[in-house]
Amino acid sequence: MSEVESATPSLWTQHPERSNMLMLRIMTWISLRLGRAAGRVVLHGIALYFLTFAHKARRASGDYLRRVLKREPRLAERYQHIFTFAATIHDRVYLLNSRLDDFEIEIQGEPLIADQVASGRGALLFGGHLGSFEVIRALGRSQPNLRIALAMYEENTRRLNAILAAINPQARPELIALGNPSAILSISDRLDEGALVGVLADRSFKAESCRQMPLLGAPAVFPVNAFRMAAALKTRVIFMAGLYHGGNRYSVRFLPLADFSSTPRGEREAAIADAMECYVMALEQCCQDAPYNWFNFYPFWEAPGLRP
Repeated sequence: MSEVESATPSLWTQHPERSNMLMLRIMTWISLRLGRAAGRVVLHGIALYFLTFAHKARRASGDYLRRVLKREPRLAERYQHIFTFAATIHDRVYLLNSRLDDFEIEIQGEPLIADQVASGRGALLFGGHLGSFEVIRALGRSQPNLRIALAMYEENTRRLNAILAAINPQARPELIALGNPSAILSISDRLDEGALVGVLADRSFKAESCRQMPLLGAPAVFPVNAFRMAAALKTRVIFMAGLYHGGNRYSVRFLPLADFSSTPRGEREAAIADAMECYVMALEQCCQDAPYNWFNFYPFWEAPGLRP
């Protein structure tokens, strides 16, 4: 496992996610007043549009599907990948408006979270751009003693705030903007208060230390800083994923990744390496179990501008 440093902004920052606030507001109006079925009719048209005209995203989708399916994906499978992404975005409308009863949600690893909350100590939840984080947050809002914050890069924080304000201004999450000196202190404060802090740990940002690790049979680049932050904060790290299975069905998955609370300083790097390996293995298992839930629509397995 080799460590590299990004010499240029990461590929995902060069392929920003498309959003249309007017369309989002229209979708929100249709969905809440005419129902989820009516909203999903419109959703098929949106997915077809992106399949036809979002060439870079379509190529990235095809590359990923070839790896996870181990064959050339059919057109219907390419469409299903994009539609799954659109469906999870659409379901935010209901999840943010306290419509949790509209969904069938299976929780795997619930005792892990229950024990963590009962301990009174916070923990980091490491996920990826895989499935729906909103379904995890909605479950958190339904539990009186469970508090979930989300740490993400500043540009994404602004974008997410704008999206959520269009859906339900009263349901904005507790966001911590990464990339500034106060971020670690803010995360540390939340952990001390017993909160769970979610981090999407599969994308690097700017000149960030990364490691090349195998994912779906080929090396990919993963950032190290989130894991080093966990080690510095001496906290527990739990893997999280909210996988969409079609219709109104989701499964939420929690797995233990690492506990840095008692790791000696001299053993941190080895513990970080083990945690990253467990994280990537968990990502890969999720991709195999729910292959259309991978939402990194850029060349994830390409790493230009890296220097050893």
